[in-house]
Amino acid sequence: MRGQPERDPEAMARRVRDYLAGTAEPPPLVGATALPLPLYSRGKVREMYDLGDRLLMVTSDRVSAYDVVMEELIPGKGAVLTALSAFWFRQTAGLVENHLLTDDVATALPELARAHPEIVGRSLVVRKARRIDIECVVRGYLAGSGWAEYQRNGTLAGEPLPPGLREAERLPEARFTPATKAETGHDENITLAELEWRVGSELSALLVATSLALYQHAEAHARARGLILADTKFEFGLLDGRLVLIDELLTPDSSRYWPADGYAPGRPQPSFDKQYLRDYLDSTGWNHEPPPPPLPPEVVAQTAAKYREAYQRLTS
Repeated sequence: MRGQPERDPEAMARRVRDYLAGTAEPPPLVGATALPLPLYSRGKVREMYDLGDRLLMVTSDRVSAYDVVMEELIPGKGAVLTALSAFWFRQTAGLVENHLLTDDVATALPELARAHPEIVGRSLVVRKARRIDIECVVRGYLAGSGWAEYQRNGTLAGEPLPPGLREAERLPEARFTPATKAETGHDENITLAELEWRVGSELSALLVATSLALYQHAEAHARARGLILADTKFEFGLLDGRLVLIDELLTPDSSRYWPADGYAPGRPQPSFDKQYLRDYLDSTGWNHEPPPPPLPPEVVAQTAAKYREAYQRLTS
């Protein structure tokens, strides 16, 4: 039954695997964790705990939209984000070093897992890196805030685009469109010139090249599985002076996925990401400021289904 806690870490791990495979109910909901470890940081969706030179990254079932956390939890969301990030970190390890050490927290931290089996299947043990406070966004298609900017100015991240492009149209080439990473409030798009001013020309060039390479790899992988990766964002840190990929990776929280069949530019596309949730919230007339409107059970269920389907299609 949903909400019935598993008695041991192994049972929780099996339940999470079966849920991801589509043969079991989601694991018990987790809204927030309070582990007997120093809290390193708390985000909209995750808690990070300090393990010295490592971090324990625990992903809850919270969901945010327009940088506001909803009151309702999304069943299975933490398990999907964790498993999909681990999948992509392994997939892209040949392109850039990343911070993942293991997603097997029951083996890495056995005593903690026995005392808190709810963290199994939703946690990564990662190396601690110094975060670069830039959202490295790559867009292959004209959607979201990129489409809004193009409608206003004919530009994307301050750079001109050809006239006459339609909503959701594939760009002539993928574009790197950075943003500042805000601790509170909304991230703000910046130009490449401002990025270079903030981090220096050498690191700026490395962020651009690495982000574009990651996007091209992931876009080809997704397309082979019937999905379009319209855009995504990456986060990086520095570890002993080396660039390291951190945080989550190519999940429905950080990426815009569309089904390839039925794709047609000139209109919004159905999606396997948070856009479904955003569309519902916009239909209520919400002004994108707290408090958010309540989510009906059918919206919660459909959001959960879209997350799990994205995982299954990408990792099949």
